[in-house]
Amino acid sequence: MTVKHLKILHQHNNPNIHQTFEKDGHDVIQGLTATPKTLPPKYFYDDRGSDIFEQICELPEYYPTRTEAWILKQYADEIADITGSCELVELGSGSSTKTHYLLNAYQKVAKSLTESIPDAFSYIPIDVSGGILKTTVLALQEKYPNLTLEGLIGTYEEALLYLGKNHARSRMIFFLGSSIGNFNEAESNEFLNKVSHALTQGDYFLLGIDLQKPKDILEDAYNDSQEVTAAFNLNMLAHLNWRFQGDFDLSLFKHQAIYNEVDHQIEMYLHAQVEHQASLDILDLKVQFQSGESILTEISRKFDLEKVQSQLRSQGLATIKIWTDPQQWFGLVLCQVI
Repeated sequence: MTVKHLKILHQHNNPNIHQTFEKDGHDVIQGLTATPKTLPPKYFYDDRGSDIFEQICELPEYYPTRTEAWILKQYADEIADITGSCELVELGSGSSTKTHYLLNAYQKVAKSLTESIPDAFSYIPIDVSGGILKTTVLALQEKYPNLTLEGLIGTYEEALLYLGKNHARSRMIFFLGSSIGNFNEAESNEFLNKVSHALTQGDYFLLGIDLQKPKDILEDAYNDSQEVTAAFNLNMLAHLNWRFQGDFDLSLFKHQAIYNEVDHQIEMYLHAQVEHQASLDILDLKVQFQSGESILTEISRKFDLEKVQSQLRSQGLATIKIWTDPQQWFGLVLCQVI
């Protein structure tokens, strides 16, 4: 079986590869020359980083994936009944493991419509990792032979711009895993605005959010005993080495995640263990590190349901229904464009 339904949105396959990478690395230069130093979380997700994240999702300490999966398993049919048949678009699809609950539900809804609407069962997975997306599309083609499928390799911004409002059928964009928590408030408003602009009145948006909970539960989830999350965090430097011809020595950094109780967010750091210099040749960048100096690689905000609904409404997305687990650790919010 071959992958027939993949489209590359970014230009990393451009023959002028150095020019493309230099343009992409502007945010790296900006972050590593700032005080304190930061890196955008999108650089976690080369193919190896995506594979490691799939391992994180299986860890006993990492509750978000299994909790959200439980909610989807319980309520996917209800979600499909509310929205009816629609074009499904997933941002940051990864392996689409949890998505199977939604695909099974929408397949049931579409069965009675296939004659009148040929593409009643359609799914557009979007991911920056071409490797994991190719694997996912192959598996989906085999499991769902009647699924109209188009995988898009690119960032959220590229995908939303590509999709635009030009869709004849009702659409539901969904963003699972509380990945919106990686954006600060201003960035999340900008993101939600782009989501709204890729939808028309009556379309839907399904958002997964990690809810506020005790500090020890949160810190354990991001500092697992097997150090898989540490490997994930350090792999960002390996990705930068490959992508920008760098010489980061991963052994000179140590992973740590802490919960900021004031801002209600996990903050993930790489701490330099000794004073040293690292270079990224394609970016013509040399970075000096002091012993103990840190790079902030990710925030993961934890949400209050009332505040989230208010933020969504400010972007033209009215909440229809919310589903949570019995412990109220995680929430799924279904919205409609007003």
